[in-house]
Amino acid sequence: MIMGYQISDELLGTFVPIVVYWGYSGIYCLLEWLEDYRLHSKQDEDEKNLVSKWTVVKGVLCQQTVQALVATLLFAVMGSDDETAGSGQGYSLTVLAVQFITAMVILDTWQYFMHRFMHQNKFLYKHIHSQHHRLVVPYAYGALYNHPVEGLLLDTVGGALSFLLSGMSPRASIFFFSFATIKTVDDHCGLWLPGNPFHLFFKNNTAYHDIHHQLYGSKYNFSQPFFVTWDRILGTYMPYSLEKRRGGGFEARPAKEFKDD
Repeated sequence: MIMGYQISDELLGTFVPIVVYWGYSGIYCLLEWLEDYRLHSKQDEDEKNLVSKWTVVKGVLCQQTVQALVATLLFAVMGSDDETAGSGQGYSLTVLAVQFITAMVILDTWQYFMHRFMHQNKFLYKHIHSQHHRLVVPYAYGALYNHPVEGLLLDTVGGALSFLLSGMSPRASIFFFSFATIKTVDDHCGLWLPGNPFHLFFKNNTAYHDIHHQLYGSKYNFSQPFFVTWDRILGTYMPYSLEKRRGGGFEARPAKEFKDD
C-alpha cells in the first residue's frame, strides 16, 4: 500500500505538468480571437514566425518525452525516504513555502545563466537556441518549443536541480512543476488579459518575455520564468512600456534609450 502510494505520487509528478501544459495552452487557444488583448496581431503571428504549428507541437512532445523519462529515472533512483509519506502527514506550510521559494530561485538562477550563455555563444545560438526564436511572435503551446539539447539543459536539468536542492517531496513537486508550467505557458501566450494574476504579481510576465523575442530584445530580459532579479543585477534588464496598438491590442515597446541599441 505504501509502495503504491509512492508510485502514485511519482507518476503524478512526472505526468501532471504535461497535462497541465496542454490544458492551459488549450485555454489560451480559445482566447486567441480576443484581438483587443493580443500583443501581436494574428496576421503577424502567421507571417513572422519561421516554423509551422505542427512542427512546434512535435518539438514540444519530443521534449516532454525526454523530461518524463528523466523524471521517472530520477524518482526511481532516489526512491522516497520521506517518513511522512506513509503516515499521511505532510510538511508544515512554512516548510513547503520555503521549499517552493528555494526551488524558484534555483530554477531562475540556472535558467538565466544557461539562457544568456546560449545567446552569447554564437555556436550554441545558431545550432541550438535559435530554434526557440523561430517563434518571433510567441504563443502558448510554443513555450517549450526548444532544441532537444536546450530542453535537456535548461528545463530538465534545471527542474531536477530545483527538486533535489529544495528538498521537496514528489508530492510537493507536482504542485511546483505544475505552477512553473502554467507560468511558462502564460509568459508565451501573447495575451495581456485584464486581471491576470501573473501580470499583477510578477515583473517577469508575458510582455517582459515578448520583448526578449523581438530583435531589439535579444540581448536583454534573459530571466525566466519567475523573477527579473538577475537581469537587474547584471545589467540585462530592458524596461518597456505597454501601449495600445493601432488596430487593436497592445504592444510592448522598449524604453527610448534602448531603441537604437
